[in-house]
Amino acid sequence: MARPLWLAAGLFFMALGWLGMILPGLPGFVFLIVAAWCFGKGSPRWQAWLLSHPAYGPPLRDWRDHRRISRRAKISAIAFMALAGALTTWLIGFPFALVTILVLLAVALWIWTRAE
Repeated sequence: MARPLWLAAGLFFMALGWLGMILPGLPGFVFLIVAAWCFGKGSPRWQAWLLSHPAYGPPLRDWRDHRRISRRAKISAIAFMALAGALTTWLIGFPFALVTILVLLAVALWIWTRAE
């Protein structure tokens, strides 16, 4: 893929990441990780900017360099996933929400087992 396409993909995922920071149910930080990866292939300047961002830079660098997630981020992510599961169960009912709840539990387990 050409550098402009990687840059465009990085900008797209960065926009999704920032939307995810304000919209419940959208995993914002995951999209920022993908954006940093795309910027690494398409625009080192944008990647450096994202990795040096005061709020998002330190956790992005922790993930990139050590594949670790802070305890605070883990607790926050799992709490919001529990809220999303409860809301899904309340809105569509238990038997129908079972797949969503199982996926959320699997992701929560994966997050909790990452290094800190």
